[in-house]
Amino acid sequence: MGPCVLIICKSSRRFPDAPTIHRISETMSITANKLLDASGLLCPEPVMLLHRAVREAEVGEVIKMLATDPSTTRDVPKFCHFLGHELLEQSEEESTYCYYIRKTV
Repeated sequence: MGPCVLIICKSSRRFPDAPTIHRISETMSITANKLLDASGLLCPEPVMLLHRAVREAEVGEVIKMLATDPSTTRDVPKFCHFLGHELLEQSEEESTYCYYIRKTV
């Protein structure tokens, strides 16, 4: 992804219930308040740990989550969408998935 300030990907007409994902470019960084390393865990454990981390976080705090389970690419965005939290960024590098989630409620 080239340099940019912020791109907001809204839900489309075709997928109106799709979560909104804010993609931050490589030139910007997100500061996380908490790190959740769910590497090596399989479904449903990563999302269960995320749920606990979000519950313990203050509104506005950002959680950086690392996972190796490919099902998190489906589960984490849905978790954020259904519970009203903000998925700031989702990426993959060498079989590790990285998510930045902001607690909003």
